[in-house]
Amino acid sequence: MSRHNSAMPADMDIAPIRPGRPRSAETERAVLEGAYALMAANGLAAVTVDAIARRSGVSKVTIYKWWPSREALLIDAFLRKAAALLPLSEDGDTVASLRAHAAAYVRALNGEFGKVQLAVIAECVAKTGSGRLFSERYLDVRRSMAVRIIRNGQRAGQIDRSRSAEELYDQIYGTLFYQSTFALRPLSAAYARRLVSAVLT
Repeated sequence: MSRHNSAMPADMDIAPIRPGRPRSAETERAVLEGAYALMAANGLAAVTVDAIARRSGVSKVTIYKWWPSREALLIDAFLRKAAALLPLSEDGDTVASLRAHAAAYVRALNGEFGKVQLAVIAECVAKTGSGRLFSERYLDVRRSMAVRIIRNGQRAGQIDRSRSAEELYDQIYGTLFYQSTFALRPLSAAYARRLVSAVLT
């Protein structure tokens, strides 16, 4: 995806930003949290850069400077929410941790988070013709973390090493995503825990 054109809209608030100025964590948080709140409350159609700027109190020029596209911003807002709602930890028993995580993922998919996820994916596909942007900015990050956790479990002898960590991850989370997206069956936390056990042990 090409970066945003440097020619800003005529109504854009031009805030003086010095070249090389470091990104403020507080400002970034305000933008991402504001964007997610708008997505959850009003749907993606209402989430314009203008609306995000009003909600977060951050100028549009700053938002355009920090994100290459609206879609990239929406994905990053979703990623921040996922990190807070569905943390991944390398501590403790690997299988137990992944059971708990998969169960939490199902609970999230059954609620607001699941609706926002589908909307963001649909937006990316509609705008770019593929889900690659979503994969690069969200899935690759989460997947690489979980794969590392599975590998730790394999090294510790908790998980079968005859299949790759990537394959095991995809079987668990690909199954949950596919079944949720197409409403193939009601998903429950208990089902997610059983799936993890069946795949990993």
